[in-house]
Amino acid sequence: MKKMLPWLSTIMLGITLIVLAVVLLVDRTNADESSNQEVAESTATKHLSADEIVELTSEITDIKTNLAGYTNIVQLNLAFQVNSKEAKEDFEKIKEIQIKPAILQKLADTQPEQLESGKNRDLFLSELTELINKELPSGRVTESKITSIVVAGL
Repeated sequence: MKKMLPWLSTIMLGITLIVLAVVLLVDRTNADESSNQEVAESTATKHLSADEIVELTSEITDIKTNLAGYTNIVQLNLAFQVNSKEAKEDFEKIKEIQIKPAILQKLADTQPEQLESGKNRDLFLSELTELINKELPSGRVTESKITSIVVAGL
């Protein structure tokens, strides 16, 4: 029996490690599938009519501020599409007191190069959308667009 004890403990330890690895892998794949499903649901866009787009879109125009480094100035207009009429009402209520300051803060931390190419602008808009969604009391911004932009050196 004494000779079998090390073998038994080694076998039990091996079985325990295998079971633990299987449990962790199954848990991780379930988490990945659920997060992929959430991403797919959030990126699935509904085809809206022109009237619905107008109903759910809010504009912030004539934003002028310095970019990071204070060597460039930007003037831009933005359009934000929200997911519901209630969200648009909330957006309109807090647009000047919470949304616009958040945009100005984001622009103050933005380098001019970050607004030069389409990919960089898309990245800027996605970060801005996340920032605005944190400010909204209900609903969320589903799409952000730059409708006009001018970046000039001082």
